[in-house]
Amino acid sequence: MAEGTGMSKALAGGIGVLTVSSVCGLVLMTVMYKIQIDKFPPVSPPTPTKPVIPTGLPPTLRLPDYLIPESYKVFLQPYFYSAITNNYTNQSFIFTGNSTVRVKCMEHSKRIYLHVHDLNVTTVEVTKSDSNEKLVVSGYKIHQNESNFLEIQLKETMSGHGTYYDIFTKFEGELLDNLAGFYASWYTKNIKFEHNYCCLFLFTVLHKNVSTNRFLATSLLKPTDARKVFPCFDEPALKAVFHITVIHRPGTSALSNEIGEIDGEEWIVTTFEKTPVMSTYLLAFTVSDFTYISKSSGTNIHIHARTEAIEAGHADYAIQVTENILKYYQNIFGLKYPLKKIDQIALPDISAGALENWGFISYQESGLLYDKKTASSFDQERVATMIAHALAHQWFGNLVTMRWWNDLWLNEGFATYMSYIGVQDAGWDLRDLIVLREIQTAFQVDSLNSSHPLSLQENYIQTSAEIIDLFDDITYRKGAALLRMLATFMTEEAFMKGIKTYLDKFQYNNTVYNDLWNCLQETKENVEAFMSTWIEQAGYPVITIITQTGETSQEHFLLLIHSNIVNFLPNSIPWQVDIRYIKSTDFAVKNELLRVNVRRPHFELKDKDDWLLANVNCTGFFRVNYDEENWNKLRMQLERNHNVIPLINRGQLIDDAFNIARGHRLNVTIALSLTKYLINDTEYIPWESALKNLDHLILMFDRSEVYGPIMKYLRKQITPLYKHFEEYTLNGTIPEKHTEQYNQVNAISVACSSGFPECIEMAKSLFKDYRNGTNDIHPNLRRAIYCSAIASGDEYDWEFAWKEYQRATVTAEKDKLRYALTCTKEIWLLNRYLQYTLDPSKIRKMDLVSTISYIAKNVAGQPLAWDFVRGHWSYITQEYGISLGSLLDAVTKRFSTDVELEEVLEQDEDDQALAARALEQVIERTEANIKWVKENKQIVKEWFMGEL
Repeated sequence: MAEGTGMSKALAGGIGVLTVSSVCGLVLMTVMYKIQIDKFPPVSPPTPTKPVIPTGLPPTLRLPDYLIPESYKVFLQPYFYSAITNNYTNQSFIFTGNSTVRVKCMEHSKRIYLHVHDLNVTTVEVTKSDSNEKLVVSGYKIHQNESNFLEIQLKETMSGHGTYYDIFTKFEGELLDNLAGFYASWYTKNIKFEHNYCCLFLFTVLHKNVSTNRFLATSLLKPTDARKVFPCFDEPALKAVFHITVIHRPGTSALSNEIGEIDGEEWIVTTFEKTPVMSTYLLAFTVSDFTYISKSSGTNIHIHARTEAIEAGHADYAIQVTENILKYYQNIFGLKYPLKKIDQIALPDISAGALENWGFISYQESGLLYDKKTASSFDQERVATMIAHALAHQWFGNLVTMRWWNDLWLNEGFATYMSYIGVQDAGWDLRDLIVLREIQTAFQVDSLNSSHPLSLQENYIQTSAEIIDLFDDITYRKGAALLRMLATFMTEEAFMKGIKTYLDKFQYNNTVYNDLWNCLQETKENVEAFMSTWIEQAGYPVITIITQTGETSQEHFLLLIHSNIVNFLPNSIPWQVDIRYIKSTDFAVKNELLRVNVRRPHFELKDKDDWLLANVNCTGFFRVNYDEENWNKLRMQLERNHNVIPLINRGQLIDDAFNIARGHRLNVTIALSLTKYLINDTEYIPWESALKNLDHLILMFDRSEVYGPIMKYLRKQITPLYKHFEEYTLNGTIPEKHTEQYNQVNAISVACSSGFPECIEMAKSLFKDYRNGTNDIHPNLRRAIYCSAIASGDEYDWEFAWKEYQRATVTAEKDKLRYALTCTKEIWLLNRYLQYTLDPSKIRKMDLVSTISYIAKNVAGQPLAWDFVRGHWSYITQEYGISLGSLLDAVTKRFSTDVELEEVLEQDEDDQALAARALEQVIERTEANIKWVKENKQIVKEWFMGEL
């Protein structure tokens, strides 16, 4: 890929030619303009009443509402060649284009505002649509601030009352390689999987040629980058129809939201059918030499990928899954998929797992392609889950779109929740795992003062940075968790009936969350009353039940309680909580609605041996605390016969206890005691829940004397689980049940990392055979085996794995090796690996965040990763076009000292603005960790010492 000065010279040459042409054009336009003005001087429109004409910039960063876009005609022409040969030596990484947007004007005005960012606009014309009368443009300006406004000033006034105008612009831009906007990328032709980035508006240009490297251009439009490609009204509610034409080099072909083709001679002109009415961020198209497979079952389904992948059958699984889930969604949503076709494309260089472009979905290769010879069952599950999520968006987000980004959860929360339902029709029963993956993860962020409500007021979210901040665990995971809670409260049948009404009523339109409540209330009353505080109020409650009296209370659960909490509703406005519970004397699930703190006779236990368990199957988004006596009864029940406690609740009890202890409401020894029974449990959900919470203890204490006793206890507890799966592991096989396959991997990872000799020797032996080519490792186990072997190995093991990573052609395999390389304890290797992340020829840009995060998880790598991120903070954001929010979270998880807090607080104000909310959350989490460690270090140490 062209980098540095290579790209700049090519750009300079291209822009030089375009500049001369532009100057000549401007001179000619000036002469013609003067002739036309002298011949037809402008006449002011009649003004029987003097309207209020907007002047100056709008008062907010939102576009004024008096112009409503109806359609766009967009022409785009990237100038680069996909391959450099003897015939093509003048590579130019620029693009030019023009756009005509037809708008309806609702108020008199002399100003027009559109969005433009990082584009050079060379021509602006405004014409009255019905008469083709040109309005005189007295000037235009791109505001270089957060508004990204292109302000067009007119000499005469546009008429309101629904008059139509056409706004024509010509523009040019640079194809950077920063994974944002319209940018350049590359891939290696002879390697099956590597390359390309795409998003809501996507270009990929590839060429059939003998040279190794192929250049391409792609674009990322979500959420606010359509303005980087062409001037537009870049807000989700300003939907329009799009007519797209791409002019591209010979030897290439094009795809888009709708398909049609016209060939030229020296250039190929590809014109697409008009799109449905849609938001700007959902545009997508590509120009490539990819091949595809197709299937028709009412809707034409195409899977596009590199020729090597298609010929190897790697797209076969995806096309079958797509057909199954698409039919299933059409059935349960009661609406046919509205387009004639759905294209899906595998793009190895894309920062998001998948992008839900309407009718043309783009994925990371590992999210769409499945190689049954080398991929694990977890890789296969990921393909099905990613497709289910992206297809759900075709209804939730594309057909019905949130009005503004403050209600993003209406898109992402729904797609996340529905993916667990949709994937069932592809043969995956993952519904219980939503507790581990979504609910428990959302709890962590939502227990901070710096969390945010699921739906904020519109005026709170205006800048692009504020919009990007909303793509977080609250929006995706809490959104999904609350929808699951609501479906349980209503019954799933009633919930889906209301969803059908919602989709049918608002198709092709935009909504706010109250529109959803209104539709759901047609099937069950009081939905709005039940859900209002859950949506409008940040955080969640901890329900405390005193079983001796039945007294029940709720309070806002926070890890760190500040004296002046201003971003939450006061606790006098309680959540409505649907408490589902069972007793040891009656296992029939019962439920109670809790609005205020009261005494509940239902929760009172008469017999000293009875216990109560609330939040059955963790359907409610809240934690439950009990009196110490009930906690001990539940612990004893787990130790006597854990199968009496529902599976999900075995994980929930552990997660609740540890986090309630972190919130200073429970003695940590009670939480620790709940893990003792696991020596007899082989189920994945409770083990995964326990390991996540014990991992937090490890992060807090792995640099202190407490670490040794923790590892000895963990080794003792994990040994029976390791032995349970040992025969499978040694035989290179896996259990049939999917969750057992996950737990087999847990057993290997934890046993080896905690120093269990048999596990370490097993991993080293398998890795040695793998190096010698005498034995293969089952794909399910490779990530754990590679990591364990490299952690206990030397630099030669690391170098071997690095070469294997470079040689690997399947992205899923590359990902396993890329992770394993972070497991070494050698500081110099980790430092070198960090430097590799800045070189896209070694570590793809899309993998930078996860690679550094993996290194930070390693106790030897954490300080290196933190210093690295601080040293390259601005560079990574500017050069790589990414937010540092997830990076900040990853490299500071271990922070629990005053010195580390000071380092976070010392970040420059300019740097803080790049990830303001994430930095605020890191500061609060670090403060909470400091306080908790100071109070509990000795208690934790003594407990583990007592268990040895």
